[in-house]
Amino acid sequence: MILSVLVPLLAQVGPGTALPQAPVEIHHRQQQSAPEPSRLARCLAQTKSDPAAAIDLALIWRASETGALRAEAEQCLGVAQSRTGRWSEAEESFIAARDDTPVSERSLRAMRGAMAANAALAADRAAAALALLDIARSDALDAADSAQAGEIAIDRARALVALERPAEAAAALAEARDRSPGNPQAWLLSATLARRDGKLAEAQSQIERAAEINPRDPEIGLEAGVIAVLSGREAAARQSWQSVIAAAPGSEAAKTAQGYLDQLGPADAPSPR
Repeated sequence: MILSVLVPLLAQVGPGTALPQAPVEIHHRQQQSAPEPSRLARCLAQTKSDPAAAIDLALIWRASETGALRAEAEQCLGVAQSRTGRWSEAEESFIAARDDTPVSERSLRAMRGAMAANAALAADRAAAALALLDIARSDALDAADSAQAGEIAIDRARALVALERPAEAAAALAEARDRSPGNPQAWLLSATLARRDGKLAEAQSQIERAAEINPRDPEIGLEAGVIAVLSGREAAARQSWQSVIAAAPGSEAAKTAQGYLDQLGPADAPSPR
């Protein structure tokens, strides 16, 4: 049974394959810095309901401001552009937001630089993203913002995998685990990279840690099943994939899990005693 699923799963091990990534939601990083209520908060809220109108609003706002307030307008503009798939424009807006952020606000500069990098990654510009992330990492470290540095390390790993530099990606993920040990994405992506390198015992340990932190994440369940089936543990793989279907019915992750189960076929009947 296991052989029937090995070929499609092993096809994912290639060095140029991107690490798994949730849908790009660049706007989430702004929450730590947005005072309530504020013009930025109102603009960001509009990016969710009417991103086209938010673009117009942000452009008018930007034209009337300088310095830190202009940076807020540029941040909102970048979020609105990202919501409409205008990744190159969003990247430029986030870079402008970072550059207009006071030098004393290192953590905020790091956040906006990372947002620019995520836009570049979404546009398949991994080299540009890595350059932006290196600057953002420096800003986060200068600000002694360990959680932010951990997130940036995860993004650096994704960029490095896209650039086919897996050893450096592994080092970036080690940094992410060290700086942000409670971040399940750091452990999930570490497990994925270890599995692709054939280090199944290491991958198993890391996916277990990811599941401890966030047991209902369907991406973690998917990866746990892949590691299990490649380790020859078909029953464990079935259990992981079935848990994904139960936790997120109708989702893309559930469809993927069902596809894996279909490739395995029916479970073997228990041996007669």
